[in-house]
Amino acid sequence: MTHLRERHVTMIALGGVIGAGLFVGTGAGIALAGPAVLLSFALAGVLALLVMRMLAEMAAEHPSGGAFSVHAEKAIGPWAGFTVGWTYWAAVGVVLAVEATGAAGIAAGWVPAVPQWAWVLLFMTVLTAVNLGNVRNFGEFEFWFAGLKVAAIVVFLVLGVAAIAGLVPGVDSPGTGNLTDFLPHGWAGVVAGFMAVVFAFGGLEVVTIAAADAEDPRHAVRKAVRTSMTRLLVFYLGSMAVVVTLLPWNDSEVGASPYVAVLGKLGIPAAGQIMNAVIFVALLSAINATLYGAARMLSSLAERGDAPKALRGLQNSVPRKAVLASTAFGFFSVLLNYLWPDTVFLLLLNAVGSALLVVWGFVAVSQIRMRRTIAEPAVPMWGYPYLSWLALAGIVAVVVLMLSDDRARGQILSTAAFVAAIAAVAFIRSALRRRAQA
Repeated sequence: MTHLRERHVTMIALGGVIGAGLFVGTGAGIALAGPAVLLSFALAGVLALLVMRMLAEMAAEHPSGGAFSVHAEKAIGPWAGFTVGWTYWAAVGVVLAVEATGAAGIAAGWVPAVPQWAWVLLFMTVLTAVNLGNVRNFGEFEFWFAGLKVAAIVVFLVLGVAAIAGLVPGVDSPGTGNLTDFLPHGWAGVVAGFMAVVFAFGGLEVVTIAAADAEDPRHAVRKAVRTSMTRLLVFYLGSMAVVVTLLPWNDSEVGASPYVAVLGKLGIPAAGQIMNAVIFVALLSAINATLYGAARMLSSLAERGDAPKALRGLQNSVPRKAVLASTAFGFFSVLLNYLWPDTVFLLLLNAVGSALLVVWGFVAVSQIRMRRTIAEPAVPMWGYPYLSWLALAGIVAVVVLMLSDDRARGQILSTAAFVAAIAAVAFIRSALRRRAQA
């Protein structure tokens, strides 16, 4: 009972990318690109698909809880493993607090008598206990969390397609009328939408971390990647197609919450509360998976001498010390929610920065270099090396576009400074080690 089953890994892959960002963050992409947000999502989805395949190729050959950090160390050097490992751990630590804060905000709306900080404390305590237990506990929780998210998307797609076909009583089908102005902001809008929606695919990296806990890591990661990414593209593109077909893209309600707007058009009672429940489940799932990934990454760093020795070791195959250390900022956010309950979510969300692009960049470079040492990969990257280089070019393009955007420039620069500081520490440590060995 110390391994994840194949169904766990597959559902983790499928549900890891379906987060609150899809349900609430896509309105910004629609506002920027209009119906052409479908092209924005297609571009972002293809990039995520390529990154996922590169991750899978390396994870099948070298399964590890440190995943892309271990791969970067093997392919590029110890400084790279240190840099991407700590960047990921620090970023997901903040994300953990953001997710707990978001879930607490919804719960506080349902039960106003309980303050927001108390909800954060409750969620962090329960999900920390889940992650401290047998890894199968995490797998079961995440399996059902992800299953509920997938079910919500499927129901949304079925209702949306039925409405478009004119099969929903009382709802007139708009046909293709809302798609006639497909490029309201031109191709510049597609590019802007691409920048807005690419971060909705964050979370896919957790499956390669989870694969290390599977009974057969190579087979588990192969099946998870094969079955999940194409379905995710269908879910993302399908749900966006429903939104922009049923409603005018410039409808204010679409910009605020596209899924709520569609449910409202379909006459679904309490549409807002239904979506709040779905987002709530998505956030709890994200907390669970984020804590799992952070703990495995920190444990791997400790085992490789890149984190304090006190964090080494497993109890019943669980890195419990690393789990507790990884909850630190999440529990600290209890205090932040007590002091600033109305502003902490936005402040933390902005602090997350663009660490996802850093992780993806290291994944691409690692796969390009590591493939030279793998004779017959079990999960080969498609079209190597051309598609690998295309993925890397796509990641660089996102960075360049963000640097040229006044609203995104601060975020990318702050992330760059943070990563540079971690890399500097890595190089200094390496220099000191060489000196000590001389």
